[in-house]
Amino acid sequence: MNMDAIPIGLFLAATIIIIVVAFEVGLRLAVARRRPEREKEAPVSAITASILGLVAFMLAFTFGIVTNRYDARKELVRNEANAIGTAYLRSDILPEPARSRAKELFREYVDYRLQAAQSQGINVLKKTQIESARIHRQLWEIAITNARENTNEELAARYIESLNAVIDIHALRVATIEYRIPNGIWLVLYILVILGMAGLGYQTAISGSRRSWAMPMLAFSFAVVLALLISLDRPQSGFIKVSQKPIADVRAMMEVE
Repeated sequence: MNMDAIPIGLFLAATIIIIVVAFEVGLRLAVARRRPEREKEAPVSAITASILGLVAFMLAFTFGIVTNRYDARKELVRNEANAIGTAYLRSDILPEPARSRAKELFREYVDYRLQAAQSQGINVLKKTQIESARIHRQLWEIAITNARENTNEELAARYIESLNAVIDIHALRVATIEYRIPNGIWLVLYILVILGMAGLGYQTAISGSRRSWAMPMLAFSFAVVLALLISLDRPQSGFIKVSQKPIADVRAMMEVE
């Protein structure tokens, strides 16, 4: 299942409904036994608490994964900005007209990077990856041609090294976007949430309590946390974005030069 196909708002609403329904199922199951008062509340409370404890563990585990990846994406933006800036400046060693062409390609490349970061569409992201690969090839061809013709091997090697860093970091940024939390983790997390809410509803019935208006608040709280997780796991959602200021600063530097 592709989680990207589910809008964040729909995900939030569906989660609230699932939690409320699970609670209601647990409550009705206890009532259907007709004499729930014979069942002691303490064992049910312990079981429910254990399930909710597992939910807390899974939430913490999943949150650790997505926050680490979010931090990695921020670090890669800074690294990519530094790599692009260095390669752009080192392109000055190229002879004309290769120098002007390389600088033009770098400016175009940065524009595509910024466009991809501002867009929420997967099609724009795919187009950016294709165009980035095209620019990589053209820049590499210019670098290799210059290395063969340039008598100063050290300068040519420095430029190729910086260009190689740009290409490598681009591949890492693409990987951080494509690598997501496995569907198996989401499945286990949702199963535990459903079981925990059903257990809470069952416990509510055998304790003799009535339905509480606090239940929708509990459902909303769980749903918001889960929506936050999927937003962090989905960089293109637009809900939580990594700042592209370092790359924007490099683009501004290119205009000033």
